[in-house]
Amino acid sequence: MAIGAYEKSKRYIESHTQKSEQPLLKRELYPCITISRQTGAGSKPVCEKLIQIMDDYSEFEGVKWAFFDRSLIEKVLEDHNLPKQISGYMHEGKYKHLTAAVHEMLGLKPAEWTIIHKTTDTILQLARMGNVVIVGRGANIITSKLKNTFHVRLIASMEKRVEHIKSIMNFSEKEALAYIKKEDDNRKKYLKSYFHVDVDDPLLYHMTVNTDLLTHEGAAYLIAEAVVLKFANLFPQFVH
Repeated sequence: MAIGAYEKSKRYIESHTQKSEQPLLKRELYPCITISRQTGAGSKPVCEKLIQIMDDYSEFEGVKWAFFDRSLIEKVLEDHNLPKQISGYMHEGKYKHLTAAVHEMLGLKPAEWTIIHKTTDTILQLARMGNVVIVGRGANIITSKLKNTFHVRLIASMEKRVEHIKSIMNFSEKEALAYIKKEDDNRKKYLKSYFHVDVDDPLLYHMTVNTDLLTHEGAAYLIAEAVVLKFANLFPQFVH
């Protein structure tokens, strides 16, 4: 029976926290892929296929890949008290400047920081554990100082995006258009307000993938191959 995304995310957390005593040199060794996306560009099916492919590439490590979007981060936070459970990944002094930088970058008042802190700190910690795909929430900005990250932007035409949203949410064309506009606007505002960047800036990403011209599976394979090439020292058997 297929394992759902939430169950995979739970197993990922449990697997990594059980190995919390591993040598520090092992930490931040494995890749983290961040995915920024236009609404309806197919991030979920791309991520589901991507972690399957990366599982095959990383089979020798014995730790499965997982992906986390906003809802999964919130759910795992609720169920696992995640920041406390994996806070050991942030204890080394050389990383303290990263959380300080996030504080400064966000420029938030204490009341606002409570919610944003949990999300940003969790993203940073997940990224450091590696073998993970993190979707949205400014993950590429939060993790920009880490050396194990690979940042991707998924785009598609409005026509294809509307078609995708209609199929997965059973919306009319008008409803799908309104939903896409609202979600895209919210994401732009989130990145601009908290990180002072334009989500459409191509310089924020290692690669931009057009899911109009590729199937979701094809996009996943393209991303996986690029990650393997970037971190060739981790995947010597797959690099020729």
